[in-house]
Amino acid sequence: MNKFVKYNLVILIALVSFKTVAQDHRGNLPTYYKERLHFGFTLGVNRANFIVHPVPHFERFDTLKSVTSVPKYGFNLGIVSELMLHQYITLRFIPNLSFAERNIQYDFQGFDTIVRKKTIESTFLNFPLNLKLRSKRVGNFGAYILAGGSYSLDLASKRKAVTSTDPNEQIVKLKRDDFGYEVGAGAEFYLEYFKFAIEGKLSIGTRDLLIKDNTVYSNSIDKLNSKVFLISITFEG
Repeated sequence: MNKFVKYNLVILIALVSFKTVAQDHRGNLPTYYKERLHFGFTLGVNRANFIVHPVPHFERFDTLKSVTSVPKYGFNLGIVSELMLHQYITLRFIPNLSFAERNIQYDFQGFDTIVRKKTIESTFLNFPLNLKLRSKRVGNFGAYILAGGSYSLDLASKRKAVTSTDPNEQIVKLKRDDFGYEVGAGAEFYLEYFKFAIEGKLSIGTRDLLIKDNTVYSNSIDKLNSKVFLISITFEG
């Protein structure tokens, strides 16, 4: 009787081990690469900045010594839509709402350096369209790179604000619409019921956003472009 029990126990352990190995080999969500459409959502932290191009002959602005951009952090919320074009190539559309803040710092010469910061708060509707090239899946892990373009609409733009005569009250006005290009990379983890991914992406605006309003804060800048680095996590089914 004991031999019979041991014999059956060995068979049971062998069957369970075989099933476990087979499941591990196949991995979670085994048909994921074969499905045409995928949807999900994304959460992210952005680091918004400007690329500042000062005007030539900067010295004509008397006591103004330098103009620099100071990045700030914000966050993104978005919806993921992904269309499979090929087993390893997808078209990715992620409309998202982005809350961002950026500072432009002006250093004036005085007995001590006088620093004035102009804070620009923005609420963006972003519409990025990216082509994604993903690796061959290894178990429950995959990696990818992506590139594409985007359109952004700043809902908090103060482009029509009246220019104050008080230098302390003057603001840096920006255009509402922007276009840009994006590059990024990420890692994907296939869990039992959904796919989890971590992604890093850099977006560079191609449009000069500055509105000239004849103040030292705008006249000292020749061109102003957006620059945003975004780290996000996505959940897709």
